Amino acid sequence: MSATCPALLLSAPASGQGKTTVTAGLARYHRNRGRIVRVFKTGPDFLDPMILERASGQPVYQLDLWMVGERDCKALLYQAAQTAGLILIEGVMGLFDGTPSSADLAGLFGVPVLALINAHAMAQTFGAVAYGLAHYRPGLPFAGVLANRVAGPGHAELLAESLPPDLPYFGWLPRDGEITLPDRHLGLVQAAEIGDLEMRLESTAALIANTGLAELPPPVNFPEVSMEPPPPLLQGARIGVARDMAFAFLYPANLDTLRALGAELAFFSPLADAELPAVDAVYLPGGYPELHLDTLAANESLRAALHRHHQAGKPIYAECGGLLYTLESLADKEGHRASMLGLLPGHAALQSKLAGLGMQSVALPDGELRGHTFHHSRLETPLTPLTHGRRQRDGQPGEAVYRVGRLTASYLHLYFASNPAAAARLFLA
Repeated sequence: MSATCPALLLSAPASGQGKTTVTAGLARYHRNRGRIVRVFKTGPDFLDPMILERASGQPVYQLDLWMVGERDCKALLYQAAQTAGLILIEGVMGLFDGTPSSADLAGLFGVPVLALINAHAMAQTFGAVAYGLAHYRPGLPFAGVLANRVAGPGHAELLAESLPPDLPYFGWLPRDGEITLPDRHLGLVQAAEIGDLEMRLESTAALIANTGLAELPPPVNFPEVSMEPPPPLLQGARIGVARDMAFAFLYPANLDTLRALGAELAFFSPLADAELPAVDAVYLPGGYPELHLDTLAANESLRAALHRHHQAGKPIYAECGGLLYTLESLADKEGHRASMLGLLPGHAALQSKLAGLGMQSVALPDGELRGHTFHHSRLETPLTPLTHGRRQRDGQPGEAVYRVGRLTASYLHLYFASNPAAAARLFLA
C-alpha cells in the first residue's frame, strides 16, 4: 500500500533567502482554495514551524534523516499523504548544506525541489546560480526556480532571460516589506508576536497567485510505513509542561511521544501562573526567557512551587531556555540581569555571537537520545557535568549535561522520538 499526494520541497542557495515567507504564503494560498496542506520543516527548528502552522492550519513536524530517522520521516510523510491535498517541505539553510541535507531528503523520497533565489542585487548571474543548483547533483528531482525580492518587471525580465531554456521558471515575487517576516537573534520572531501575521500571509498568498506555484506540483508516491508505539512507561504520570511566550520551543513530536508513553500533559505558564499544577514531573523547554527577565523574576510563588517539587525528589527536565531559567541569574544582551529559579548554581548571559550550533547525540544513564543545540548565551557554573553531548558532524564533545537530584538540564534540545524509552526515564520518579 502507498499514498499519493502532490508535494514540493522549497530550498535555496543559503539561509535568509525567504524560504519561510514563500512556504507560508504557498500553504495559505492552497489552504484558501479548500485544500488540506501539510507542511514539514527540514532540520531542527522551532520558529519557522510556528509561522507555517498558522499558515496551513495544521501541525508542523520535523523531517531530518539523522535526528528523526529515515523510517519515522517515511511514516510521517505517508500519514500526511493519506489526507492532504498538498505536502510542502521547507528546507534548511542551502539545498546541499549539512549531512544529511535537504537535497538528501528530496532525493530519498522523490520530492521535487523548487529553488528559491534571492535576486536582490543580482541580474544574469541568477541563471548561473539556478543552473548550478539544478545540476550539482545528477538525478535530483528538480522542479525549477522562483526569483524572490525582485525590484520590478524589468528586473524580472533580466532574470528570466538568464535561465537555460530547459530549466522551468516559476516566476517572481517582489521585494516587499509588507510580506517579509521579522526576525531576532535565534531566527524569526514567534508567530504569536507578529500582530499583522494574518495580513502578511494573505498578502504573500495573493502574490503567489501570479506565479507558477498557483498550480499544484506533480503527485509523489509515499510508501506505507507505520510508527511503532512505545511501551507505556509513563502510564499514570502527569507531566507539567511550561508553555508561554518565554518557553515555546517544543517539538510536536516530543509532546506526542510523552502522550504515547502514557503521560497526561498539564500546561502552565511561568510568566502568568502563580502555582504549579499537581504533577509528577516538569518539562521546561527552550524559548526566550531573556526577553521576560523581570516577569520571571517577579513570579516568586511559582519559584517556590518549583523548589518544593525539586526538594520532593520529583523529576525536572530543562533544555536551553529552560536550563537558563533554572540558574541563579540570567542577563540579556544589554547586560540587564535578573534572578531566576536558583535550582542550579551558576549564572548565564546573552552574547552577541552564536555560542552553540549543530546536531548532537547524548548518551545518558537513561539511554541515548538525539537532538541539536542553538544558543547565544554562555553559562558559568561550578557544577561538574554528568556527561557531554557528541557532535554529529565530527564526533567531538558537545554540550554539557548537568544533573542535580532529579533535575536534568542542558543546552541540548532533545528529540524524544529518537529514543522514547530514554525520554521516559527523564520524567520517571
